[in-house]
Amino acid sequence: MIETTTESLAIFDSDEAKWVAVLARDTAADGAFVYAVRTTGIYCRPTCASRRPRRENAEFHADGAAAERAGYRPCQRCRPQETSLAQRHAESVARACRLIEASEELPSLDDLARVAGLSRFHFHRVFKSITGLTPKAYAKAWRAERVRVELLNSETVTEAIYQAGYHSSGRFYAASTQILGMTPKRYRSGGEGMNIRFALGECSLGTILVAASEKGICAISLGNDPEELLREFQDRFASASLAPGGKDFDAWVAQVVGFVEAPDIGLSLPLDIRGTAFQQRVWQALTKIPVGATISYTELAERIGSPRAVRAVASACASNTIALAIPCHRVVRSDGALSGYRWGVERKRALLEREARRGESVISARLLTGRALLLEERQRPR
Repeated sequence: MIETTTESLAIFDSDEAKWVAVLARDTAADGAFVYAVRTTGIYCRPTCASRRPRRENAEFHADGAAAERAGYRPCQRCRPQETSLAQRHAESVARACRLIEASEELPSLDDLARVAGLSRFHFHRVFKSITGLTPKAYAKAWRAERVRVELLNSETVTEAIYQAGYHSSGRFYAASTQILGMTPKRYRSGGEGMNIRFALGECSLGTILVAASEKGICAISLGNDPEELLREFQDRFASASLAPGGKDFDAWVAQVVGFVEAPDIGLSLPLDIRGTAFQQRVWQALTKIPVGATISYTELAERIGSPRAVRAVASACASNTIALAIPCHRVVRSDGALSGYRWGVERKRALLEREARRGESVISARLLTGRALLLEERQRPR
């Protein structure tokens, strides 16, 4: 369920980003690299509890083997040459996930903890911190994924429901729209019968494609080539009924274009958000980041209650297909530098610069207002 993407790995793609992780003892960095100390000849994990060296004495290596080839020996405190606690936990959770995926019924928490080699309480906490979901929510997401596959391969919808492990068709149908984004019959036909309107617009960042289903905006894409954007959009909704938006739809496109040019106006649109339970948690958290503000992937993971799921959070950001309305451009690396962006890093930089200027104008306005009130107070008769 958790993917590792180029964007997530880019979190520690510079020495300065690695140094920030070392200073913070960032658990997400454990396993991504090691740091060595020139004055002692020792290399450590980023999370090592030892006293931090001076910056000029630290250097970074991909792993322990690389550090040892450079002449360093492993720290006796954090033992970086051995499997890290984070790795052991990840392997334990992976074993539990395989058991969930192979079982017709959700295994008990005791059974999952036993397979993972952890206590019941500790397993539940570790599982949620790594996957971003409880074991029960993971099983639900896995079953939803199975039903998507079965709907395309089974002869009937009912057969697909039971093959995926649902023991009550009524319970599945009650949640089918949330799980699939449409009715089972429509999903089975590849989205056939869905009506999606779309329009292309131009702004200072290039071309914008905006698309909406009956529920709300389902895609906002940015690019340089209108034809390429249109092809990608048609491939994603290959079986749906696509039609140009009318005059009422133009108002939504104008709102998106207006937001790019002047972030002060904000962006409030009905959204048709489709993704896994974890992705939706991340995307909902993204919509709460105010204009002009940024947070790191680590901070975002903490906000959704999964501080160790930093790479999964980065993956969810990379999977977002509704630009601007779900503002993944406001997530940066721990050192404040920009990482990847689905629609280009330069567009991300431009968006953040415009939003930052908006923030500065708001602060200036508040200062002016405050001065005016102070002046008024001073001039008031005593």
